[in-house]
Amino acid sequence: MNKIEIIPFTEGEALLDWIGLTDAIAAGHSLPKAEIADTFLYRDKDTLLNRAAWIDGLGLAVKSATVFPGNPAKGDPMVNGGVSLYADDNGMLEAMVDFHLVTKWKTAGDSLLAARKLARKDSRNILIVGAGTQGRGLHAAYSAVFPDAQFTVWNRTPANAKAMAAEIPNLAIATDLEAAVRGADIITSATMSTEPLILGDWLQPGQHVDLIGAYRPDMREVDDTALTRARVFVDSLDTTVDHIGELKIPLAGGVISRDAIIADYYDLAKFTRTSDEEITVFKNGGGAHLDLITSRYILDRWRANQ
Repeated sequence: MNKIEIIPFTEGEALLDWIGLTDAIAAGHSLPKAEIADTFLYRDKDTLLNRAAWIDGLGLAVKSATVFPGNPAKGDPMVNGGVSLYADDNGMLEAMVDFHLVTKWKTAGDSLLAARKLARKDSRNILIVGAGTQGRGLHAAYSAVFPDAQFTVWNRTPANAKAMAAEIPNLAIATDLEAAVRGADIITSATMSTEPLILGDWLQPGQHVDLIGAYRPDMREVDDTALTRARVFVDSLDTTVDHIGELKIPLAGGVISRDAIIADYYDLAKFTRTSDEEITVFKNGGGAHLDLITSRYILDRWRANQ
């Protein structure tokens, strides 16, 4: 019998590094294109989401998430789940990985790979829009590549920004979003907004904009002007273009064409900055294949340290 590894959050995270993960994401996209599929089950407001991926040469993964909106009132987390990782050669279950560990590192690592390719190397002012769990992960991730950067957070609810700043040394708080956007080298946004928060007229030459929050067809964090002023990249054409409002809405309205989207990670060689003045926008759409790559990286690090 093969040994099934159980990887909890704290013990697993202690073995990881952000640059190593981004290298693993890049390597995973050099393999044959992933097969991915999502399934949903519902009971009133409760949801079970299964996201499955298979990459030939890397294995298989199923990430299961339960979303029970009534849980917080009972003192339980609203989102729970786990990742089952299977071997590529024989399909045997290899590991059960903590859901929140995979989600945190997948989400921020996905964006960090794009920033390594597209953001100016001399970027020093990084604005985090959104003071939730993802905002904290983004601070950790971006700090690994831009260790000398000054970080600022803006949040619609100021109290949440203050709470995040109390946890992270030297994190500044912005009260004026427009001014904060204009003064940043990198803007990374993880909000639940359905109306654009970041306006293209605010963007300055040389900025890199990282968009994470929008995941439904009615959600977007930047306006049409931002997209028309920038060179646009995505992590996966399959999980963004026809599914997320950030691109689906302006595409349907004829504001941009599909040709305006330069590349996804399966064409990583095109992720380049052509000048210090251009504006780049990256849409992080996620996907089960990224959960698989991240889980495999976590298991590899776990085994290397046993």
